[in-house]
Amino acid sequence: MTSARENILVYRDRIVPRSEAHFLRRLYIGFERLHPIWVGRHTGDGLGDLGVAPLMLGRSGLLGALDRARFKHLGTLPPVPDLRALNPRLVHAHFGRGGALALPIARALGVPLVVQYHGGDATKDKHYRRGLLPTIYQQRLAALQREAALIICVSDFIRDRLLARGFPPEKLIVHRYGVEMDGSDDEPRPAALRPYLLFAGRFVEKKGIPTLIEAMRRLEREGRGVQLKLVGDGPIAGELKRQASDLRMIEFPGWLPNAELRRMMHGALAVCVPSVEAASGDAEGLPNVVLEAMAAGAPIVATHHAGIGEAVEDARTGFLVPGGDVEALTAALRRLVQAPDLARAMGAEARRVALDRFDARTQSKRLERIFLDVIAAAHR
Repeated sequence: MTSARENILVYRDRIVPRSEAHFLRRLYIGFERLHPIWVGRHTGDGLGDLGVAPLMLGRSGLLGALDRARFKHLGTLPPVPDLRALNPRLVHAHFGRGGALALPIARALGVPLVVQYHGGDATKDKHYRRGLLPTIYQQRLAALQREAALIICVSDFIRDRLLARGFPPEKLIVHRYGVEMDGSDDEPRPAALRPYLLFAGRFVEKKGIPTLIEAMRRLEREGRGVQLKLVGDGPIAGELKRQASDLRMIEFPGWLPNAELRRMMHGALAVCVPSVEAASGDAEGLPNVVLEAMAAGAPIVATHHAGIGEAVEDARTGFLVPGGDVEALTAALRRLVQAPDLARAMGAEARRVALDRFDARTQSKRLERIFLDVIAAAHR
C-alpha cells in the first residue's frame, strides 16, 4: 500500500499564459511522492491546457484585490486560502519574479524555496538595472539569492548568465525540460500535398522571425516550391504580416492546439527556430519547440543561440546557423528542400535523441528527486 503524497506549492503569478501551459505541465507528470498544488494571483489563457484547479490568493471582491496588493508589495500572506493547512514541504516558483513573490510564502511556512529560471528572467537587462523605483524583483533579489535553497536553470546558457549576474554558483543546477513521446510520431511521416517548413511560437523579437521571412523570400525567388507556416501570435504579428505580404508561400494559421501542432511538426520538412538575442537582452533558455519538434521526428533548422545547441547537433539532428544570418539560414533550408531523404534521416535521429535525453516522464522523475533531496536537507 502506497503512502499519501506530500504537498508542494507551485507558484506562478499568472496561471498560466498559453505559451507556457504544456511545458510547465510536463514538469510534474512523473511525480509519485510529491503532489503539486498551483498557487498564484491571476489566471491566464492557458489554464485549460494546464489541466489543474489552482488556488488563487486572496478573498473575493475588493477585499481580494487588497489582499493581493498587500501580498505583492509587503509580502503579507492573504487569509484565503489557508496555505499552512496544506502542510506543504517546499515551494517551487517559476521565473525570477515569481521567486521574489513566493519568498514570503516560503518564509511564513518555514519551507525551502526552489526557483526555476526559464530564459528572459535571466537575460533581460531591465530586470537587473535598478532605477529610481526598483521593482519587487530588484528589491528582493539579494534575499532571493541568499535564501533560496536551490536555483534551477533550464540550460547551461541560463546558468552562465546567472553566474555573470552574481548568483551563488553552489545553488545553481541545470535541469532541462522534457517532452512527451507520442507513439503516433513513430508512424511514417505523412506526404504533404506541398512540402512545408514550420515555425511555432510567440511573435516577439527574440524569435528571429524576420530573418526567416527573408530566407523564404530568397527561396521563393529561386522557385522552390516550399511553404512556410508561421504558427502563433504576439505583439509584432502585424509587422510580420506586412513584411510577408508580397510572398505567396507564407501562411499565418494563428495559435493551434498542441496535439494539432505536433501533427503538423510530424509532417514538416523542418521546424525553424531562428532565435536571436533581442535589443533588451531577452534571450531563449531552451525553446520547448525544439524538443517537441525532435520528439515529432522533424529536423531542426535553428541558430547558434542560447541553449539550442545543447539539444540540436549540427548536421546530425538539424542545422545550426549564426543568428540573424539570412544567407546561412537560406542555405540550410535550401539543402533540406533539395534533399528530403536527408530531412527524413535527420528527423529520425532527432527523435532518437529526444527519447534518450528529453523524455518528459524521466525528466520529471529527476526533478522530483531534486525536490526530495532539498526537503531532506532542510530537515537535517
